[in-house]
Amino acid sequence: MPDPLDDARDAIAFIDASPSPYHAVAEAVRRLLAAGFTEIDERDRWSPSVVGGRFLQRGGSLVAWIAREAAVPSSFRIVGAHTDSPNLRVKPQPDIGSAGWRQLGVEVYGGALLNSWLDRDLGLSGRVGVLGERGSEVRLFRDDRALLRIPQLAIHLDREVNHAGLKLNPQQHLTPTWGIGSPDQGGFARYLASQVDADESCIVSWDVMTHDRVGGSLAGVDDELVSSARIDDQLSCWAAVAALVAASAEGRDDGVLPVVALFDHEEVGSASASGAGGPVLSSALERVVRALGGDAEDLDRAVAGSWLVSTDGAHATHPNYPERHDPAHTVALNAGPVLKHNANERYATDASGAAWFEGVCRSAEVPVQHFVSRNDMPCGSTIGPIAATRLGVPTVDVGAPQLAMHSARELCGSADVRWLRLALSACLVG
Repeated sequence: MPDPLDDARDAIAFIDASPSPYHAVAEAVRRLLAAGFTEIDERDRWSPSVVGGRFLQRGGSLVAWIAREAAVPSSFRIVGAHTDSPNLRVKPQPDIGSAGWRQLGVEVYGGALLNSWLDRDLGLSGRVGVLGERGSEVRLFRDDRALLRIPQLAIHLDREVNHAGLKLNPQQHLTPTWGIGSPDQGGFARYLASQVDADESCIVSWDVMTHDRVGGSLAGVDDELVSSARIDDQLSCWAAVAALVAASAEGRDDGVLPVVALFDHEEVGSASASGAGGPVLSSALERVVRALGGDAEDLDRAVAGSWLVSTDGAHATHPNYPERHDPAHTVALNAGPVLKHNANERYATDASGAAWFEGVCRSAEVPVQHFVSRNDMPCGSTIGPIAATRLGVPTVDVGAPQLAMHSARELCGSADVRWLRLALSACLVG
């Protein structure tokens, strides 16, 4: 009998392999290839090569689908998530220093909980632009050594910190150390050259970010929790890929085309070529329909009968701050995925979508919870409203409940990992 914690362990392995959005895509690709999927290039003609399990990748984004026969789909079942998380990203001219320290200039990406990056050993990962005789290319790298640290000011020099609160200026107080001595101009490029096996003169650009070098783990006295970086939203990425792999083994042929879309840049608004506000998903759906012999009318008909499940972390009720939550909408860990509601369309869920998702989950014996913000608390958002606007596909916003969202290290329930996978599996075929 399978261990009920196997899903949690596998999700931790996925997240550990994904310190950057580009590594998250690489890990998703590795798993899809192992399941028999084939990559398709956006630059090639797709007809008739879209039949079967296929995927495309664009930077930190991926779209994958299963076309079970060479026939125009009657509808799509789409699960969307995002690969990026708030962190600190290295600036184009990062070699700086102060008071005899070598430091790296970094920029805050997304809505990070800044204090969570203090006094933490940080690694570096991302992609590097390399210019060679045959033109430019990008190479992935990750370095899990304790390279960087942002030391907090000692309490002896900030006596009021425990009473007045910690106040951080992102420009002044979040510059990590990575050595002792004078700033070495060009030192970071030299470091990258050693990481990607290239000459220093060939290093021309980078998308490099910090990550917590400590891997995820089961937590709590009874292993009821998962403690990890990037639960928001790589847990959803893991569940989406696992659900699609499971769907590929079912062999169904009912005209429904299952799709998974993992987007980059959600944490900064999704307005990019690889974000949910860009054309990567809509273009892929249109090209699949055309490659299967359909036209614009067939695409519109399929879209009209489709569902999109925007999957992103949900706020669990915090035991130390229950007053920050709507008292009629308590959300608990290990009690199932959460349907997210907002009257101002910060989430895309409406009554029709909620009924569909509830029905799918009920048939799969998956419990469902509901979240809505307090009226006096601002509400976050997701790819849901953006993708719904872009595609015109009815959309619901769901997610696994968690604490410490946007921290360098987050917390969710180990049983909810399995609940989320089962829910998304049911959605891809329901």
